[in-house]
Amino acid sequence: MKKVMLFVLSFLLTVCTIGGVVNVNAAESEGMGISCKAAYLCDWRSGTVINELESTKHLPIASMCKIMTLILCFDAIENGSCTLQDEVSVSETASGMGGSQVFLETGGNYAVGELIKSICIASANDSCVAMAEFLCGGEDVFVNKMNERAKNLGMNDTVFVNCTGLPKTGQFSCAKDVAIMLSELLRHQEYYNYSKIWMDEMVHPGGRKTEMANTNKLIRYYQGCDAGKTGFTSEAGFCLAASAQRGSMRVISVVIGADSSKTRFDNCKSMFDFAFANYANKAVIQEEILANEFCPVKGGKEKTVSVKPACPIYVFTKKGDKDEYFYKTSYNQVKAPVKVGDIVGEVVVYKNNVEVGKTELLSVDKIERLNYFDSIKDIAENWNF
Repeated sequence: MKKVMLFVLSFLLTVCTIGGVVNVNAAESEGMGISCKAAYLCDWRSGTVINELESTKHLPIASMCKIMTLILCFDAIENGSCTLQDEVSVSETASGMGGSQVFLETGGNYAVGELIKSICIASANDSCVAMAEFLCGGEDVFVNKMNERAKNLGMNDTVFVNCTGLPKTGQFSCAKDVAIMLSELLRHQEYYNYSKIWMDEMVHPGGRKTEMANTNKLIRYYQGCDAGKTGFTSEAGFCLAASAQRGSMRVISVVIGADSSKTRFDNCKSMFDFAFANYANKAVIQEEILANEFCPVKGGKEKTVSVKPACPIYVFTKKGDKDEYFYKTSYNQVKAPVKVGDIVGEVVVYKNNVEVGKTELLSVDKIERLNYFDSIKDIAENWNF
């Protein structure tokens, strides 16, 4: 199947806000050679859709369900519910999951970090259930949290019934939702410590070792690919959600229902190639001091303070874009004292007079309040005799 459907309009977001439109035509997409039941290609920073095929069709996604399992694991670490060093005692249920596994020992204790690593690398079903039981006391409660998190992310065409993706009635998702899910996982910086590992081993309590090889072959063979999750069942076919970054541009590609493992990797590679060849993230505002921009300060030993953006503003655009970009600043009524990093205003970026991004302006310097003697001196210096 080589026909690929495209949306010609999508909202263009920056790192900090929404704006703009990117145009993509069907003729450009047909050369990518996508062959699967559903596919999705988007810019990670903005969420802008570059290409899609049957993107909201309800389909089984096999082990790509584990992306949500990992999100909840990293959520727990970041909110302090657990640490990577905490030990998990493996139940008989978890150790007996079968399918993709690292052969955990019933009653064995394993570090949270090691279990997460085995999920990222080897798609370990036993580790998924062990983590679900550790975090929520049972898989059913954990699955409820998976569905709640999906709903909060806007994954409107997804229902989870287990944490592994093993075939079970009532479980489905779609290419668009998988992209949303992977996009959220990529916001957890700890994830990258595991996602890029090609080969490793699980060391069991008794010293036994299980060798692990990453199921996402693109991390070894595709430049910039550093994340992703494979999936396969006879019902779902061969699936893959992956991400690659080159320079300031990161893209996500999703393939569901390819007819072979090679096809799923080839499809994702083709979509990556298309995105990097035709699009770019242009940094309109860098995270540095803005030249010739100063915020007025009342009652300070200095009358103004230099400013810088709270974060860069990128615009996702087609290469060769000739549009005009400019920015405008506005400032709050700022009174001394001013600390480094105080929010003092806002910068808004425009493309062809249409707002496409904005972020807060932060003070670069510390400004102390005028004392009594400073005030007298200031009055004297400005007195007209």
